Amino acid sequence: MRYQFIILIFIAVWAVMMIRLYHVSIKSNYYYEELAKENIERKEYLKPVRGEITDVHGKLLAMNQIGFSVSVMPHLKEGDKRLEAVGEVLAETFPDLNTTVLYKVYRKQSSPYNHKFIKVVDFIPYADMMGAYAKLSLYPEIKIEAETKRYYPYGKYVAHLVGYTGRSNQKENEADEVVDVVGKVGKSGLERYYNKVLQGELGYVINKVTATNRTIEVLEKVLPKDNKNLTLNIDIDLQQMIYQEFADMKETGVAIVMRTTGEIVAAVSYPAYDPNLFVGGISSKDWRALQEDLAHPFTNKITHGTYPPGSTIKMGMALAFDKAIPGILGQSEYCNGFITIGKSKHKFRCWKHYGHGDVHLRKAIRESCDVFFYKKSLKVGIDDMAKNLHAFGLGVKTGVDLPREYNGVIPDKAWKMRRFKQPWYKGETVIASIGQGYDSVTPLQVARYTALIATGNLVTPRVAKLVDGNVTRPTSKPIRFDPVSITEIRKGMYDVCNTRKGTAYKAMHDLPVVVAGKTGTSQVTSIPQSTIKRLKESELEYFHRSHAWITTYAPYNDPQYVVTVLVEHGGHGGSTSGPMAAMIYKWLYAHNYFKEREAASQNSLNEAEQISKGGSYKKGGDGRYMETF
Repeated sequence: MRYQFIILIFIAVWAVMMIRLYHVSIKSNYYYEELAKENIERKEYLKPVRGEITDVHGKLLAMNQIGFSVSVMPHLKEGDKRLEAVGEVLAETFPDLNTTVLYKVYRKQSSPYNHKFIKVVDFIPYADMMGAYAKLSLYPEIKIEAETKRYYPYGKYVAHLVGYTGRSNQKENEADEVVDVVGKVGKSGLERYYNKVLQGELGYVINKVTATNRTIEVLEKVLPKDNKNLTLNIDIDLQQMIYQEFADMKETGVAIVMRTTGEIVAAVSYPAYDPNLFVGGISSKDWRALQEDLAHPFTNKITHGTYPPGSTIKMGMALAFDKAIPGILGQSEYCNGFITIGKSKHKFRCWKHYGHGDVHLRKAIRESCDVFFYKKSLKVGIDDMAKNLHAFGLGVKTGVDLPREYNGVIPDKAWKMRRFKQPWYKGETVIASIGQGYDSVTPLQVARYTALIATGNLVTPRVAKLVDGNVTRPTSKPIRFDPVSITEIRKGMYDVCNTRKGTAYKAMHDLPVVVAGKTGTSQVTSIPQSTIKRLKESELEYFHRSHAWITTYAPYNDPQYVVTVLVEHGGHGGSTSGPMAAMIYKWLYAHNYFKEREAASQNSLNEAEQISKGGSYKKGGDGRYMETF
């Protein structure tokens, strides 16, 4: 029995030895063959230069600084004189890069399976490297490579548009070979959206080398493909002016200037951050400061900020009613200051508590009568309202060339059931009809939808104008509206800015171009509809104050530009957002963004004369037609 046991042990040991021999001689043959070959031939990737980003006039918004990186051959041990030599040479110029620090970086990346050079210094500016270059180049164990570092000359002014690059993570490296080699990737904004365009394509060189890494012969070389640049529709001078205006006002918010064909000329989310902080890796102190700032400088409010649209939704809401029940907008509604639903005594109040009297569509837009929309909404219902508003671009992504855009919410019955497991109530329909309740949209959605009201085309906004020299034209989709309804809505928007009862008259009536628009106030804190005496915004805590909207287009007769402004916790749109929109139009006019004043003014006056037919108007001292009340 003992003899048999010894035989079994012998057989088992013999089997293990045979399996190991098979693995070494057959399975691992390819690995060792490639490893031996690597001692003779070495392939090194050549990095492309990241493309630059410029504004519409060619001013650099994202550029590359030239410098060097330092790498050391793998498998050196602590105390190796070659590694110490690198530390000593670098420490002469850069005291922070001593041998101890250098080895810590080296050890972190070192591995028995890594046969690539290990980067110990990511970036040293060109001027700073000159003293150390001659000494370091004497060591074959050291590789010095030309490097570029991203720099954003305009920093915070375009942070939410241009974005920034940063060190790539494992997931990003595995997804893209270029990213893996370069070690950097676009993290946000256009840098992220157009990363594949901007980063270019890798080149490579295959060298025959000695065991000490001296090149004997270049066997093959393929140059990288780079310099795929972006030119934007953005005017950096306008962008800076708007940003500074927010700073001077000590307000936060968003301002968007967009051609009615979709090209974004300026888009400011205030406050912002300095993207240069992220290029080499942001410090924990700076990151904490950004995260703890209550003004949310790291949030791109243009596409990520979602707010109740308030009364800016009323043009689209009216058209949604008309799509659902053709002809409904031809019927006036009487406003006595409130409505009730069924037998309920709860009053849904108009902002004007003593009422607007008899209200037709144009007056409903001009004076922003809530009761008009309350009554129409109950006839149409939330599902048709939501379906049509989605078709007009609200509560859906715009398709802009910026990453991670938010949808917002334009609710219907199914949405509420999914979200809250609750049925829909008629009172919620009433509130939704004036852009409150569950309604939330991004400022860019409001700008896009305003262009639709102005032109009848739903555009896809674009920040980039040229991608590697090729024009990127925004696409558009025509949407048919009842001609009478859309005309009355546009007239109402004209009245908002140009007649004395218009909610934006004070800010917008005296401009070099004729503007049409709509103001809005979106509540942050719910105020009971039964409250007869409303609190003044100034009486509320800052973060409980309403957001202030204005969305506009101009010239009225020939829409070329949309200007949408949201001031967070700014109260009423006409008094806070309105002045900023007016200032933007003055700037656009002064910088020749509009046609010659005389021709535009004459066309606008002719249009004003046409729209005044059927109403009681007279020509004012400023040459515009004013409604008499």
